[in-house]
Amino acid sequence: MANELFGLFGSHLFDDRVMRERLPLSVYESLREIRDEGKPWNPEVADIVADAMQAWAMEQGATHYIHWFSPMTGTGSGKHDSFIDGVKQGEPILNFSGKMLAKGESDASSFPSGGLRATFEARGYTAWDPTSPAFVLGTTLYIPTAFCAYTGEALDQKTPVLRSMQALNKQALRVLRALGDTETVSVQPTVGAEQEYFLVDKDLFDRRLDLKVCGHTLLGAKPPKGQELEDHYYGSINERVREFMRELDEELWRLGVPAKTEHNEVAPGQYELASVFATANIACDHNQIMMELMRKVALRHNFACLLHEKPFAGVNGSGKHNNWSIVTNTGKNLLNPTDKPEENPVFLVTLCAVLTAADKYADLLRLSASCPGNEERLGGNEAPPAVVSIFLGNALTHMLQELAEGHALQKEERGALLTGVKSLPLLKLDDSDRNRTSPFAFTGNKFEFRMVGASQSIGLANAVTNAIVADVLHDFADKLEGADDVSAVVREIVAETWHAHGRIIFNGNNYSAEWAAEAARRGLPNIQSMVDAADGFIAEKNVAMFERTKVFTAAECRSRYEITLETYAKHIHIDASTMLEMAGRSLLPASYEYLSRVSRAEYYAERNGCACASAKAQVEKLCVTIDKTAGAMEALRRALHALDTAHLGEKARADACRALREHEMAALREAADELEELVPQTYWPMPDYCELLFDL
Repeated sequence: MANELFGLFGSHLFDDRVMRERLPLSVYESLREIRDEGKPWNPEVADIVADAMQAWAMEQGATHYIHWFSPMTGTGSGKHDSFIDGVKQGEPILNFSGKMLAKGESDASSFPSGGLRATFEARGYTAWDPTSPAFVLGTTLYIPTAFCAYTGEALDQKTPVLRSMQALNKQALRVLRALGDTETVSVQPTVGAEQEYFLVDKDLFDRRLDLKVCGHTLLGAKPPKGQELEDHYYGSINERVREFMRELDEELWRLGVPAKTEHNEVAPGQYELASVFATANIACDHNQIMMELMRKVALRHNFACLLHEKPFAGVNGSGKHNNWSIVTNTGKNLLNPTDKPEENPVFLVTLCAVLTAADKYADLLRLSASCPGNEERLGGNEAPPAVVSIFLGNALTHMLQELAEGHALQKEERGALLTGVKSLPLLKLDDSDRNRTSPFAFTGNKFEFRMVGASQSIGLANAVTNAIVADVLHDFADKLEGADDVSAVVREIVAETWHAHGRIIFNGNNYSAEWAAEAARRGLPNIQSMVDAADGFIAEKNVAMFERTKVFTAAECRSRYEITLETYAKHIHIDASTMLEMAGRSLLPASYEYLSRVSRAEYYAERNGCACASAKAQVEKLCVTIDKTAGAMEALRRALHALDTAHLGEKARADACRALREHEMAALREAADELEELVPQTYWPMPDYCELLFDL
């Protein structure tokens, strides 16, 4: 079995094993140095790599290739071109040159650009990312690429990540050199993403317009059982679901995605899949592959995979925990506290950089976890609140405070886990418990950013995290490089961080009302809405930081501000239009039909001299609730029409859409859900929550 797994893993990946076998040593070493040491692009390798890559891909059954990129829609994109480049004497001419590998062209005007591209300015370029391996999926060779406009601006999720990795590498190396490390060649952020998702039966999915069009339910009465019994979390996996998971694992392993941990999540029908750490840009690719394959493999098992953050009201939604750390080319983790963190200057400086960055740029972290579906998830007792804070645990918090105040550190020995059962192993306790309510939690040797939404690309979250930490490390490096006493400067950095930014540390219950009040007292931002979070892209301090780190230009910041608002408004508009369609063409006609039947029953009962009080009461309830639903529907229709005919800027339009969702759409949902509880299942025109959540 082990041999089968080794043979399966990476079998469709153009990885080191393949490159060492098929490329000249000098070409392989050049690619390895670009990937592992941050060396600049070498144009001489392209033709040689292209020949080897084409031959290998065709052996795997590939007939086409695609420059695969992630535009600001967050999805994987690209056009499929065949290797055929003409015909000679009836035989196809095959061609795949270094130029074709390195450069592609796409219609940039048809992707979100936030004003960076006009409709008539269509040219955009895809550039091969040699740091992320190509792979064969189906009959297509997928070449990971960056996507930029003709003018060089980033139009995708990957380019900012690559830029931010460069910035972080540069500043982290400066800090390491100042602290006496002369051997490290490169420093890279590593990421492991935990992907949550729902599965529903495909036949039921096809009967729900909201699921098909919007990816989440817009209407639906609460079922008699949800997640109250807490019996789904880590529970026994349904065999049909297990078969899906097995096939998904195999598909991912073929492409070199190290899918590792899978389990039932909290809500019925909800699951999680986590992969092993990879460098940030490869982790972004891995997560895009994972989301794409989840949907495809689900269909083979007659499931629909839902990646929306809140597909069902009343049960937990889905997030994507972004586990982030910094590692040298030798494998040293800069966030590893070791046994004596107080004597580990690399850890102390790196930790202080993260604390400072999270406090200075909390608005950007909140922004990086913003998408329309996440608005309904953040702040519930299922996800972190909108207030950004950091959980460090009592031991590290105490250490920082004592060092900052110049006290001798009194460190307690970690105890053992006392189970009261003699036959169980004696386990050594960690320094602190875990905090599942924290948005940004330190978990041993990494930070877990738990706010990111399930449907989002992790590109922006990692570009932001890398950039803000790089910016702070730049300031720390300036201090350390000019120091006569480096140890004294490290102590100074710890003290300044604790006193200026210690407010970002909170080890308690982030769901409590007391924390909301305390966070306000500390001056921490509480950005409740994606619409308000968008301002982070154009805040002067943030634009200046992005320009210093060369992750975004001012124009790119402005464009992403526009795209964020436009995306939100479009999603809400689609949701509202779908609600109207469902209510007007399905729910009300079905309700009228049932009302007619109950009315006839009540009429004939009274005509036969045996009046039925319950039937009469049911008719009255139906009439009231149908009218309430029809009224709410008409109110939403009018509000949507007013929105469509108003001449509003992007911010005003997004604000109006938010108000629409909070008032008219909420009122229609409330009325329709009341109506669902009155109408029998045989009349109701779509599957209810019981079927969707439990019929797997």
